[in-house]
Amino acid sequence: MAELLTHVLLAYVLLTVASWWTDAVTDRWVPVGMAGAAIPDLLKVERLVDERVLEGLLGVPFSYAPISSLGGVLVVAAGIALCFTEHRARVYGLLVAGGASSLVLDGLRMYADGHAGFWLYPLWWRPPTPNLYVTSDPRVTGVAVLVSACVFLLDRHVFETGR
Repeated sequence: MAELLTHVLLAYVLLTVASWWTDAVTDRWVPVGMAGAAIPDLLKVERLVDERVLEGLLGVPFSYAPISSLGGVLVVAAGIALCFTEHRARVYGLLVAGGASSLVLDGLRMYADGHAGFWLYPLWWRPPTPNLYVTSDPRVTGVAVLVSACVFLLDRHVFETGR
């Protein structure tokens, strides 16, 4: 769960800082982008419903893996945006921005072979990664919490946006 929290806090920081310079992102829309940061982590639903169960129900091969990729973020964000009656384009853009920030952060993780996962799916290319952090390292979450708290305080007391 620390990884999900880090992804959501990164989206909060990026969108809140963006709200300081643009009127398109306000306090009202930041949570939408934060929800988008959780889209790549939806593949963890496989712990509840096995892929083989869905294959049996659907009658076709099924995999959760593409959800945690750029293509998966684009498709899931489109499905979520359709649930909104107004501002669909803005919702879609914010969901994709949050999901993309999550994928970029995942691309910086440490991998044994020095290459990130297939997060650019449907492109079958694994970009090299700088191996900056391990997901289970609590310092990563600590830094994310600290930075987001600083941005929160700056937003409330210095920039006072969205009010």
